[in-house]
Amino acid sequence: MVILSARAVTKTYPASAGPVSVLSNLDFELASGDRVAIVGTSGAGKSTLLNILGGLDTPSAGVVHLGTKELTSLNETELCQWRNQNLGFVFQFHHLMPEFTALEAVAMPARIGGISQREASASAEALLARLGLSERMHHRPSQLSGGERQRVAIARALINRPLCVLMDEPTGNLDPHTAESVMALMRELDFQSTALVVVTHDPHVAERMDRQYRLSDGKLSLTA
Repeated sequence: MVILSARAVTKTYPASAGPVSVLSNLDFELASGDRVAIVGTSGAGKSTLLNILGGLDTPSAGVVHLGTKELTSLNETELCQWRNQNLGFVFQFHHLMPEFTALEAVAMPARIGGISQREASASAEALLARLGLSERMHHRPSQLSGGERQRVAIARALINRPLCVLMDEPTGNLDPHTAESVMALMRELDFQSTALVVVTHDPHVAERMDRQYRLSDGKLSLTA
């Protein structure tokens, strides 16, 4: 079942010498449970594409569907609610609030989605335990290692059992050994039907996915 799609997506930015095209009539389709990597040179537009797929940016032309909704048709409130329910995000930097413990950070998206404190905390505890953080869930980011912080960010992305998790250079701020352990963990976790899109420059990360796409000249091509 297709859960995320982009159709004829174009993205241009104004510039003094004329509009700069980053994405050009791009098509992309992701099915439930898919694991894909998007690679490409620096400046190719990988992060721009991920932001458009996640509803954090809007295309200049084209449409993006997530589940049953066309993202470009939603107002800001509807879009925020739909993202909370159906998308998880993991970035190069964990973006954890310094005042919240790991447990509080992971439970937060569930609480925003209307889940009770007790149920959200229970789900967060179970998820952190699966990620090997049972002994660290009451620690704040400053008390965690880089790999632990990124695992907390992964748990936060998964708490609402989203249709898809979007990851932008998730290992870019980690040493090679920690990066390897984080990605191995991502592959080993049972996501059920959650799909995964990873933007990366690291070939070892890309090789862990089921398929690899290269973004070049504003379009995606299947490479592996």
